[in-house]
Amino acid sequence: MSTRHEMVDRGQVQTQYRTEEGLTTRSSVWHPTADGREPAAEALAEVVAAAPQRVLEIGCGTGAFAARVAAALPDAGVVAVDQSPRMVELTASWRLEARVADAQDLPFADGSFDAVAALWMLYHVPDLHRGLAEVRRVLRPGGTFVAVTNGDEHLADLRRDAGGAPVVTHFSSENGDVALHAHFDDVRRQDLVTRAWFADRAAALGYLDSTREGVAWSPPVDGWPREYAGHVTVFVAR
Repeated sequence: MSTRHEMVDRGQVQTQYRTEEGLTTRSSVWHPTADGREPAAEALAEVVAAAPQRVLEIGCGTGAFAARVAAALPDAGVVAVDQSPRMVELTASWRLEARVADAQDLPFADGSFDAVAALWMLYHVPDLHRGLAEVRRVLRPGGTFVAVTNGDEHLADLRRDAGGAPVVTHFSSENGDVALHAHFDDVRRQDLVTRAWFADRAAALGYLDSTREGVAWSPPVDGWPREYAGHVTVFVAR
């Protein structure tokens, strides 16, 4: 079976994130690595270690991560942006500063932030290098950028079992280093093997359908519950 290359379709992305249902469905199945590490917690630790006074999250989703940053850094200013008005609304409900914005054209002055975070969203940015240049621009010199993404084999066994193929994106565990090195001098990474647990076939089908790819998914009928591996990388760039 050939590998499926995911193209950045802004219309599809906007449809997928018009409401929170799909994101909530996908988030609900994930569990930490065998040794207890969780990608968002690792990303949070990197942001906190930077001791920032101002933090920006790009692609904030429901605001859960931005809220964790605000709780961990009560004296820091936390700003969150997303293309989806609904996601911005949800993030603002945490009593955070949130606004609609495009990662390729951030509405902030040069050097506005000490740390920027982008969790599971850079593969949605049509012009990745324009987006990364914007991150570099709004970071102060020596600031920290934390980016979380998936690898090519992320949940690939489930996708194959259900009649699909792995997803290859333009910002992944495999190619993220190269992309980041085009804009940052120092890039390091932490690779994590997380676990997705599905109680039954319906749960797996719900997860797959939530991505709105238009694939006629057909997960196996028997053998549930099942656990599948996720492949995630936390990048830290300066």
